[in-house]
Amino acid sequence: MYFNDDSVLFFDGEYVKAKEAKTDLYGQSLHYGYAVFEGIKSYKTANGTKIFKAEEHYNRLRRSAQTMMMPFDYSTEEMVEATYKLLEINNLSNAYIRPLVICSPNMALSKGQKSYLVIEVWNWDNGYMANQMRIMTSSFERPNPKAFKVEAKVSGHYVNSILACQEAKDKGFDEALVLDADGNVAESSGANIFFEKDGKLFTPAKGSILPGITRATVFEICDQLGIPYEEKFFKPEEMKGADAGFFCGTAAEIVALGSLDDVPFKLNWEESLASKVQQAYRHLVLEEDYSYLKSNLQYV
Repeated sequence: MYFNDDSVLFFDGEYVKAKEAKTDLYGQSLHYGYAVFEGIKSYKTANGTKIFKAEEHYNRLRRSAQTMMMPFDYSTEEMVEATYKLLEINNLSNAYIRPLVICSPNMALSKGQKSYLVIEVWNWDNGYMANQMRIMTSSFERPNPKAFKVEAKVSGHYVNSILACQEAKDKGFDEALVLDADGNVAESSGANIFFEKDGKLFTPAKGSILPGITRATVFEICDQLGIPYEEKFFKPEEMKGADAGFFCGTAAEIVALGSLDDVPFKLNWEESLASKVQQAYRHLVLEEDYSYLKSNLQYV
């Protein structure tokens, strides 16, 4: 799914065959989850292959490395240039891009002494989630921001995501809704969340969430279309039975939710403001105009 005999990746300044690339078995990244990464997508547009918000993603990768006290010298411009070249080498346009910063061998619980940048790309025409998802409130909580740097995209944090997501799947649901330590809605196992009620969108406030780049893009779309929105803390009970809901993330894009804890959302998705956001996002990543959607808004 991710690579074949011809796939090439970027590894610490060189372009190498994926099957030939090697790393050590004594690194902090493998033993302790001490690595940071990004999820980025590129799209085939009328203007050629375009990486969506490449600078924002690579700026966050640099911040994540800095937050985790990793030595990391690549500039955003260098990483963007390397990624476009990597896409060209692999003959990809609609692709998922996974930059990863790993650290050198070190069994001590101390900051990394040297880091290495890996960038992998593979074909991906759509998100990894299906529309109208059945989600459940997870028994697993989002990591406590007093114990982790939750604003950084750290590999080790995603063990929590695996547990929450698999719990939901084992119980017959599509995905998990994860709460924070105070019982407020935080996010899914790997995406931010919005719900719609009475003509307005709501999303969890910063604190325990990873404030995603797609989340910020939803704000931009709402500003363009005149859709009101609010960041606030709320319990899952406030979200249950709302008009609509959706997950958002770079890989997921905008994914409609069908129900929360088997309580369905009220509106047909196509009648919701959230659906307009989904349409606008798709136009945006393809560099197409979506202003016409503003005249077609229907407020509940």
